[in-house]
Amino acid sequence: MVVPKGSSMSDLKTDSDLVPKARIEGDALIAQVVGDIDLHNSPDFRDTILHLLATSKPKNLVLNMCQVAYMDSSAIAVLVESLRKLRVGGGKLFLVAPQPRVRSVLEIARLDSIFKIVATEADALK
Repeated sequence: MVVPKGSSMSDLKTDSDLVPKARIEGDALIAQVVGDIDLHNSPDFRDTILHLLATSKPKNLVLNMCQVAYMDSSAIAVLVESLRKLRVGGGKLFLVAPQPRVRSVLEIARLDSIFKIVATEADALK
């Protein structure tokens, strides 16, 4: 992976199967999200994301969603809460490569207009 000049990259530890990898790159927190997110495991998703935001204090959050086949309204609530926290500092939430079913849920709820949906992590970091 190439790190742009002047930015730093560091891996962060998570204890979550839903978010097995996270790192800081420049002013962004980039997290890999894996598996379906529903009412049963969304509290773990919420705790992990909010902990990462609180400890790393990024401007932007980039969630790589390519391995999430399904998410329900409880997962969307976590995304909205995360975006609210980021907006306090002028930040944005980027969703990378959501699968068609997930993207459809976002579009039906008209949330594709508040989250930045991008094809790659590099697109989010531009």
